[in-house]
Amino acid sequence: MTPPLGVYVHWPYCARICPYCDFNVFRARGRETEASDLARAIIEDLKAQATLTGPRELVSIFFGGGTPSLMDPGQAADIIAAARALWTPAADLEISLEANPTDAEAARFSALADAGVGRLSLGLQALDDAALTFLGRNHDTAQARRAAEVAGATFPRLSLDLIYALPGQTSEGWIATLRHAIALGGEHISPYQLSIESGTAFDRAVRRGVFRPPGEDLAADLYDITQSVLEAEGFEAYEVSNHARGAMARSRHNLVYWRGLDYVGVGPGAHGRLTLDGARVATVAPDRPADYLRLVAETGLGFSARDTLTAQDAAEERLLSGLRILEGVAFEEVAILGLTRDHPRVRDFVQLGLLAADPDRLRATASGRRVLDRLTTELATA
Repeated sequence: MTPPLGVYVHWPYCARICPYCDFNVFRARGRETEASDLARAIIEDLKAQATLTGPRELVSIFFGGGTPSLMDPGQAADIIAAARALWTPAADLEISLEANPTDAEAARFSALADAGVGRLSLGLQALDDAALTFLGRNHDTAQARRAAEVAGATFPRLSLDLIYALPGQTSEGWIATLRHAIALGGEHISPYQLSIESGTAFDRAVRRGVFRPPGEDLAADLYDITQSVLEAEGFEAYEVSNHARGAMARSRHNLVYWRGLDYVGVGPGAHGRLTLDGARVATVAPDRPADYLRLVAETGLGFSARDTLTAQDAAEERLLSGLRILEGVAFEEVAILGLTRDHPRVRDFVQLGLLAADPDRLRATASGRRVLDRLTTELATA
């Protein structure tokens, strides 16, 4: 039986480049013609990749970026229709799209829903104007509230993104932000700790001494607060940075990643993972839109090379992604790494309360999630 499939569409254009962002993004202004060409190229790329995958059940389509809510809704509709025609849509096919809460983007919500989007991931990031200014966002708190209200009334499913561990942030302030977000009515909340990524504007600012991120102790306290506040309101932490009110509210597309399923990646800089001829294959598209367009025009495909992962590389990748989620990863999927329930390091981590005492799966406990990077590194090198 062939494995199910997700589709990731990378739309690289943004109205403004946020100072913390290290994604593959480009300013949208002046790129209208290129954007139209890109939408058509993405469809051609999907067609070419469908010839590689063969018939599959399509379980999710995710528009990320960048800012895919800047797309012409007709372009989104065309891409969705193409994916649905190329693979067999699951009865519960999830179609998600990332958006920012500007008034201009909120005005497109109804048209995007008509195009087929059923789940909106709204990048609030913060809910006070000072924090939004620091983060370089081009919306304010009032716009965030309006956008969440419109999105909640337009889409069947709504997810809200937040960033915490900002300079000067207090425990009380973060609790207030979480309660404010909960009151907006989303069924899924994704709180991410601010990370200073190399090459970003924030990285340069920190190196110049413009600001200093909170220390590890405060960041850990804010993480613990996140878990306790959201869990008390019925949001289960099914992944390290993702909380959902019930199983149906979970992001099925992200679970494609975390469960090690296949996904096609299309658009500039998009990554993919496919099972081809029994092997796990990694694909990556060129970052620059012009290079992606040229490659699709010349070959039909949006990637020029594919990397067949060794069994050990695939198992390590499975370990890193699987430990992020509540269900963990089956021992049989990482057997090549020598990890079993009787491995000395596994037993040690169980005794330390970092891994659950599960005979069939590696599962991080709540304590293990607090040190997940260290935990996965230790297990991967066991």
